[in-house]
Amino acid sequence: MERSEVYNQLNEIFQDVFDNEEITVDDSTTAEDVEGWDSNMHITLIAEVEDSFDIHFEMRDVAKMHNVGEMVDKIIELIQQN
Repeated sequence: MERSEVYNQLNEIFQDVFDNEEITVDDSTTAEDVEGWDSNMHITLIAEVEDSFDIHFEMRDVAKMHNVGEMVDKIIELIQQN
């Protein structure tokens, strides 16, 4: 899966989870950039990403993600492992 395809899918997930059609994420997007992205919403977001891409993040990997770019890197890595 190409990085652009991951971003297309992630943008839809973010828009659905945060109920905001205007959200567009990129490599540098962090929780501080998205209104309502708190620890509770982070759990929901991770679950939606896992379901959508049919992957599973290890908790240590989630803890290491500091921005959406790092999330995309991990998504691509997990997809390639399957």
